[in-house]
Amino acid sequence: MAIENYAEHDATALADLVSKGETTPSELLEEAISRAEKHNPDLNAIVYKAYDEAREKTAGELPDGPFRGVPFLIKDIASPVKGWPQTSGSRFLSDLVAEDDGALTKRFREAGLVLFGKTNTPEFGITGTTEGAFHGPCRNPWNTEHITGGSSGGAAAAVAAGILPMAHASDGLGSIRIPAACCGLFGMKITRDRNPNSAYDDAAAIGMTVEHVVSRSVRDSAGLLDCTGYREPGSPFAYPHKDRPFAEEVGAAPGKLRIAFHSETPSGKPVDPEIRAALEETAKLLESLGHHVEEHGLGIDYRRLYTAQRAVSGSNFAATVDAAIAAMGREPREDEMEPLTWRNYRGSKHLTGSEAMAGWSTLRSMSRDILKLHETYDVIVSPVLAQPVPKIGEIDPVNMAPRDVDRRQAQVFPFTPPQNFTGQPSMSVPMARDSNGLPIGMMFSGAYGDEATLFRLAAQLEDAKPWQAERPPIWG
Repeated sequence: MAIENYAEHDATALADLVSKGETTPSELLEEAISRAEKHNPDLNAIVYKAYDEAREKTAGELPDGPFRGVPFLIKDIASPVKGWPQTSGSRFLSDLVAEDDGALTKRFREAGLVLFGKTNTPEFGITGTTEGAFHGPCRNPWNTEHITGGSSGGAAAAVAAGILPMAHASDGLGSIRIPAACCGLFGMKITRDRNPNSAYDDAAAIGMTVEHVVSRSVRDSAGLLDCTGYREPGSPFAYPHKDRPFAEEVGAAPGKLRIAFHSETPSGKPVDPEIRAALEETAKLLESLGHHVEEHGLGIDYRRLYTAQRAVSGSNFAATVDAAIAAMGREPREDEMEPLTWRNYRGSKHLTGSEAMAGWSTLRSMSRDILKLHETYDVIVSPVLAQPVPKIGEIDPVNMAPRDVDRRQAQVFPFTPPQNFTGQPSMSVPMARDSNGLPIGMMFSGAYGDEATLFRLAAQLEDAKPWQAERPPIWG
């Protein structure tokens, strides 16, 4: 296979070439490594290299899964990989090594994927930008002065640059959708408990964090979810229903959907004019595709929602760090954590059990209000970001005061958290570019358990606006 053709293929196409004998897993791996070595100095997307281990895997027998031989990267948080660092982007955990593969990691391997490294993530994944003290800032292939989003920023940068067609990502308050939007990719936050989550049951226990991928194509996301998204033996959570493989939804007619769109922010401040214009153009496109479209917001008390979320997320974060302390066998020093992380951990230790449970009760109640909207609408659309993709340093958890980071994150990323509370699926689709050439992503949220409708709609949008043809300056 000619070297210039590698980055033009999605994962499904690469696996097809392997199955036909037109290329080999070893050749694909070397292409990915070559591109990683070329572009990573500019991007800082890959923070751990397991090239030799991957070469050994491709030299042997790989599982005969649908993605046999396709190179793949794991985010440096959540899914552990045996023998690899498990730092969660924190200097405090710099010496922590995973003892075994996580449940989802095993499913990635069974799908035939070849794991060759780990991607950049901010400390404990708590910011919407990947600018950590331990790994350093990750830069956007569309413009390296700008952020990749977070916390799956390294994954998004690597995929957007054509190093590989899809990469592992996770989403607790927007960490799949925000990087996908910043880097011009497709990113599906799947339904709660669709994929196994035993790797970090602290976050999974409250149902806010899920793991999947960012990808260039819709069919890769759907096909891999068919490989990984099945009931985990012994799971205490009910597995979300699906009628047929998600791969079969891609290309299937979505029918005439009832779609609401809005740019309702918690602060009441309007979104950037370019973002609003892109939203309105998206609404017009949806209407031209035959859907019923009208403007309608969530209509919820955002102050009450986020007050409850802070209690729940805070107590959960305290438990997460306590688990890390147990793994390390000691307490962290203040200089081993970024100011935002240290503030969050120390402050969360003062939360009471009753505060956490009261917050969780409020989130459950308000989730019903949000999900009830899907009795009227099949899909609800909003922007992913309220402002154009920020520059590096504009939301800096290392050098800014924590309260300033909080303020800036609330201004830029106001739309993604509610779907983590409800557990419903929500996807970022690259729908436009701003006046500086940076991507603008739109968020489409579906009813609980209904990735099928979203995949059908995403494939329709992919045909109408083929974003894969657009290339960033750092590419291939």
